[in-house]
Amino acid sequence: MTRFDPQTAGILADAILVLHVLVVAFVVGGLVLILIGGASGWRWVRHRGFRWTHLALVGYIVAQTWFGELCPLTVWEQDLRDVAGRTTHDQGFIEYWLARLIFFEAPWWVFVAAYTAFGALVAGAWWWVRPGRREDAGT
Repeated sequence: MTRFDPQTAGILADAILVLHVLVVAFVVGGLVLILIGGASGWRWVRHRGFRWTHLALVGYIVAQTWFGELCPLTVWEQDLRDVAGRTTHDQGFIEYWLARLIFFEAPWWVFVAAYTAFGALVAGAWWWVRPGRREDAGT
């Protein structure tokens, strides 16, 4: 990893954490919105670009978990926190609460099972709320 000064590394680690939270929100919120939107007749939830992006990201997360790999965002953030010299006990307020929102302590098999089940729900959403043709999806 390129060496940054501790302050820059801390800022970059915080930025990666915010990005990570946004990715989690897209993955989880995307499925919720697809299901609600399908039932409510929202055309945009059938947009193929949105749906393929969502499916590909969930597929990547599930595959990565099966292979026993951590998310690259987690690895990069941890590396930058090491450079910044921070420990979990001296986190800032936002860092502390964002990290608590997306990071959990559990055996690895719990993550594999949970992510696989979530991936199955996302795949099922392709049949429950089918992506439409471009003109049907409200591009």
